[in-house]
Amino acid sequence: MSLTRNVDLLRRLPKLDGLRFAESLRGAGQHSPLTEITGFGSNPGNLRMLAYVPAQLQQPRALVVVLHGCGQTAAGYDLGAGWSTLAKHYGFALLMPEQQLLNNANTCFNWFNPEDTTRDSGEASSIREAIAHMVTTHGIDARRIFVTGLSAGGGMTSVMLATYPEVFAAGAVIAGLPYGVASNLRQALDGMFHSPERPARELGDLVRKASDHRGPWPKISVWHGSADRTVNPGNADEIVKQWLDLHDLPLTPMAETVVDGYPRQAWWNADGETIVESFAITNMAHGTPLGVADNDHRYGIEGAFLIEAGISSSYHIAKFFGLTDWIRNAEPAKKPSAAAKPAPALTPAPHLARSIRTAVTEPQGKAKLKAKPSKKARRGLDLSAVITRALTAAGLIK
Repeated sequence: MSLTRNVDLLRRLPKLDGLRFAESLRGAGQHSPLTEITGFGSNPGNLRMLAYVPAQLQQPRALVVVLHGCGQTAAGYDLGAGWSTLAKHYGFALLMPEQQLLNNANTCFNWFNPEDTTRDSGEASSIREAIAHMVTTHGIDARRIFVTGLSAGGGMTSVMLATYPEVFAAGAVIAGLPYGVASNLRQALDGMFHSPERPARELGDLVRKASDHRGPWPKISVWHGSADRTVNPGNADEIVKQWLDLHDLPLTPMAETVVDGYPRQAWWNADGETIVESFAITNMAHGTPLGVADNDHRYGIEGAFLIEAGISSSYHIAKFFGLTDWIRNAEPAKKPSAAAKPAPALTPAPHLARSIRTAVTEPQGKAKLKAKPSKKARRGLDLSAVITRALTAAGLIK
């Protein structure tokens, strides 16, 4: 495919699909709880900052940064992938930066532009400033910050993990690309459509050169549809290679399992903690896989680049981040006002069936306790009298 055709394809990406999806959900009564925050820093990348902090937060407090894909908004991707629902259910704060049309006509994060992918510069710096604002304002534990994203948001997730590795405990890339494989549009398109293979050491060095950090490195979860025609599935392998090299792990998986019908590969460290994992979503096109989670909840709604696949990537990513063990406390009971009179205490009503059984079987006095009723007496049981006694015992008649 020629460069001219690639550029034309990039220009014709469905820039409004995500916007229309968000509008359709609003029309159907679905609303994202995200609120916009301004003045969070110098914002050199000119991004919008949207966030959601539920009333109850698990301790220590955690933050998940979620980066939308091309043609999407933060609110649209939140509703589609179900992140605010997860945040409320499991008690963590949510930060969703949003790209602006002035920066990119398709609302893609500029994951390949050196001005936006260098530490303390452009969009990467804006996202870092937004994180710092959340940490200061909401008391987020600096050891519990995570990042994930789809497509261009996945590419920018790789950028954030590489340029600020000390900030994140873990990340998850969905249908994205490894860090540093493109620094201009031509290289970006080549990476998207062809995903040239590189040695693991070369890929790892791209990350090592992005900052002065020398470890420990964040954990990573990688997701990709095998039928993706927008971002070549080979990119998933390249991301895995990049982070295996950083963690000094072998290329051969330590475990290969099936989760919700899809193959998962995993690598762990000397302590047995899973450090790198990779999900191949068989026959799925470009997008975020949706489905019912392990707890029988459904997170997200189908839409543009949000695909029903029978597996909830958002839930499994939150689980990989270690966020799904928390159980929300029951809502505190409301105290009655001083003017309100206390309701009269109610005695629980007797169980009618149990009362009838008692009336039938209960002996009528100590003398009868030892004597067995005759066959004639059993046959001549006065059912009407039994029911009357039972209703009287239940307080239903006097």
